[in-house]
Amino acid sequence: MLTADLINKNIPRLQLQDSIGKAIQLIIDFRVSHLPVVADKKFLGLLSEEDLLDQDDEKLTIETLQKNFIPDSVLVTVHFLNAVNYSIQHDANLVPVVSASMDFIGVITTPDLLKALGNFSGADEIGGLIVLEMERSQFAISEISRIVESNDSHILHLNTQVNPDTGILTLTLHLNNREIAPVVTTFERYDYLVTYSYGNESLQDEVNANYDNLIKYLDI
Repeated sequence: MLTADLINKNIPRLQLQDSIGKAIQLIIDFRVSHLPVVADKKFLGLLSEEDLLDQDDEKLTIETLQKNFIPDSVLVTVHFLNAVNYSIQHDANLVPVVSASMDFIGVITTPDLLKALGNFSGADEIGGLIVLEMERSQFAISEISRIVESNDSHILHLNTQVNPDTGILTLTLHLNNREIAPVVTTFERYDYLVTYSYGNESLQDEVNANYDNLIKYLDI
């Protein structure tokens, strides 16, 4: 999915001659942390609520705050994850999108980014989750896939993250099957550290639970 697919054209843009008071009111009305500033269809920068509120005279124009503009933007032709990175770096709940010639196209809001991330990660798909921790040298996608598939499951999505302090790799697996107990057991048998798992109880778990309930009943 590209940034072009997530453009929200309902968010207003500021002009250099708009007053600071008007900009503050728009930020309040649309519940955003920043607003884009545009002149002759060209993107000039992003202006934050914080910079606006720091001004004593709300009658001054936006033009007086040009030194505070955030000039960065994302291209309309790039993957939407670039917009996610922009939002994180600039702590902004909207991302300006431009053409190669810096023409302002529109913005992407964080709710739209969140929905896109959910679809991208398969959060809306039914399945189980398994989180493993390992040394980076231990990571072998072929063996991990073999373990999962040997238990009649398949990997829908895989995500890795490295702890910058320890170098430990965290691997999150999203499987197509909620019955993940056999997969977890196999990982543990191969000395993988399973730090988290989420899915339905296995049939054996249900049998054990029913057996325990029966014993308690007989004791009564």
